[in-house]
Amino acid sequence: MPQKKAIKLTSQGYLDIENELNKLREEDRPRIIQAIKEARAQGDLSENADYDAAREEQAKVEARIKELEYMVEHAEIIEETPKGVVGLGSVVKIVYMDDEDDTDTFKIVGSLEADILENKISDESPIGSSLCNHKAGDIVTISSPNGSYDVKIVSVD
Repeated sequence: MPQKKAIKLTSQGYLDIENELNKLREEDRPRIIQAIKEARAQGDLSENADYDAAREEQAKVEARIKELEYMVEHAEIIEETPKGVVGLGSVVKIVYMDDEDDTDTFKIVGSLEADILENKISDESPIGSSLCNHKAGDIVTISSPNGSYDVKIVSVD
């Protein structure tokens, strides 16, 4: 049987998953069960929209609970890297060498925590993997599907 791949998470990412899991188990699941009971009490289930909606929501919540339980069970909480070295949990400010007015700040996170809208990039992404284990002042070449480019690490927090 193949070994399951560990899910790399920061300690904050793990805490967020646990909090969501607890909310689903302790608040959403009981609320949906109550909604199903109330819908059943209305009678004929074959044309009961409230019952159908509650059952659909229940299926979504149960699927998400299973997904989160899997994540918690297979989580590998990554220790923070030494101060000043890019790794999981680091906040990195970079400047693009071809346009020094263009800067970005990213937080390096595990792949399940990645959210580009919050500037959280995966350590497995082209930028994230290239920046890991470098320090402020280093010039790093990023290889991406659109070609390679150089960035300079301005700061690592």
